[in-house]
Amino acid sequence: MYQTTYHRPSSVDEAASLFAKGSDAKYLAGGHTLIPVMKQRLAAPSDVIDLGKIKELVGIEASADTLTIKAATTYYDIMQNADVKKSIPAISYLTSMLGDPAVRHRGTIGGSIANNDPAADFPAALVSLDATVKTNKRSIAADDFFKGLFTTALEDGEIITAIAFPIPAKAGYAKMRHPASRFALTGVFVTQTKTGDVRVAATGASQDGVMRVPAIEAALKANWSAGAIDGVTISADGMISDIHGTSDYRANLVKVMAQRAVDAAG
Repeated sequence: MYQTTYHRPSSVDEAASLFAKGSDAKYLAGGHTLIPVMKQRLAAPSDVIDLGKIKELVGIEASADTLTIKAATTYYDIMQNADVKKSIPAISYLTSMLGDPAVRHRGTIGGSIANNDPAADFPAALVSLDATVKTNKRSIAADDFFKGLFTTALEDGEIITAIAFPIPAKAGYAKMRHPASRFALTGVFVTQTKTGDVRVAATGASQDGVMRVPAIEAALKANWSAGAIDGVTISADGMISDIHGTSDYRANLVKVMAQRAVDAAG
């Protein structure tokens, strides 16, 4: 690694101030992305600002209508939390499918969505559930937050503080896991809102990252059942094609994973 200065602020305001003072500062959440790229000398930040010990960024709150997960809450704590299991069990299940125990004990929801890996799981949950990303500056709808591969609406120095999820009538998640990385070859999150609307989001499939799937949304709005998806055709245009699966394969996985997600949602 190159020389860097490590900081452990105790508040969001202190973290933002440290970032502003650094010539090329980076925030550290769980560290699963930043630390490896620093080891490979693909990044050489002047300052590393660790957000993990800021108390106001850790915790989970639930009301009758909203589940709020603060940004530095680890996957493990999300997976084990009783409020998550009660209000949106699909999030608890999604989190249990992330990586391995070491990843789940260190990784954070805020770090995941800020990185916006095209095969990450949480972006699909945020988009499907119509979540709101809260930062130290503003609130951003999930549909407006994710801008493409490894790109978000975050401004330089902006800090994610929490994610607010409207509690749905039904929600489910299913993914085909890469056997080594545990990332999603394709994962699909389905949501039926309390007003009867349907939102479906897929990850690991599109070259542009997380995507809505309007054809499946329409089919499920007409008939909430896995069988309703049988007649849907998903185009392979714009889908990822690599050594793990062709674009046609991923297009079919979107359909198959959506059906499994609906079955899981009940």
